[in-house]
Amino acid sequence: MKTKLNVIAACLGVLCASIVTSVRAGEVIAHPSVTLSADEVKELYLGDRQLAGSVKLVPLDNPAEQTAFVAKVLQTDVAKYSARWTKKAFREGLTAPGFKNNDAETIAFVKATPGAVAYVGAAASGVKVLHKY
Repeated sequence: MKTKLNVIAACLGVLCASIVTSVRAGEVIAHPSVTLSADEVKELYLGDRQLAGSVKLVPLDNPAEQTAFVAKVLQTDVAKYSARWTKKAFREGLTAPGFKNNDAETIAFVKATPGAVAYVGAAASGVKVLHKY
């Protein structure tokens, strides 16, 4: 009986470890010149904020992380997010956030671009982490 419980406990431990490993948190990152709260990040990606103080913000989407970011941070889905930006473009003349293909390209862009804000799935160095989601 004791060995069966040990085997079950070991199996549960492996299962829990694999679940925790597969769930990773994303990060909203920014050029060191940018400071934004979580609510201000949401405003930026919804097209309602273009400046942080006197710094012109440059939002960037990351297709590899977009679904999770849009769901967790913006509390919507990608189709509604895209539709919102289409309306913003026609009504207000705003340009939707640009994009890079992966975390490495996104991090490099944010490091090199004053005012840049983006989201990534991997931990980033050389940038400011504004928010974890």
